[in-house]
Amino acid sequence: MSTPHPLYPHLRAAADETARVTRNVGADQLDLPTPATEWDVRTLANHLVLWTGHNLELRARGESVPEAWYTRDFTAETDWQAAYAEQLDAALAAWSAPEVWETEMPMGDAKVPAAAIAGMSIMELALHGWELATATGQEYAVEGELGEVLLKLVTENAELYRQFDGFAAPADVPADAPAWHRALALSGRRPK
Repeated sequence: MSTPHPLYPHLRAAADETARVTRNVGADQLDLPTPATEWDVRTLANHLVLWTGHNLELRARGESVPEAWYTRDFTAETDWQAAYAEQLDAALAAWSAPEVWETEMPMGDAKVPAAAIAGMSIMELALHGWELATATGQEYAVEGELGEVLLKLVTENAELYRQFDGFAAPADVPADAPAWHRALALSGRRPK
């Protein structure tokens, strides 16, 4: 039996941790501000549900989210936190097929390898998951090799993301800070 791409376990780890954080977001926290963006918790949660839940699964199937969903308030739905966790599981099930990793996927006017989309999704899950955790008084745990993978991904993409206002100017952290904290800082986020 074939195994998925080497990035798959890191995609799974970031999704699992983001789902854990999301399960602990209360209805009374949806209007709280978040770090690093002008978004509140509701806007950030909706972004995560749409792009790391639904879009991630649909990309594996060669589809994309309907434009009407761009303004959908997933957090207004009953038990949206559990629904997001289930959607992440569906997305990861779709990405567990080795043949998905052999495709190229549309990104704007270009096509990029599936691994590039997975790498962006890992960053989205972890960086926005950290923002969600921080905004709601939680910790975002990055364990094992995921910190090093995130640092590599952020390093490779930082300048491009800055051009499109996805990352702010780098924050200062000690050179010997954990890889995860250096990834956060390089993306313009300020780890505690």
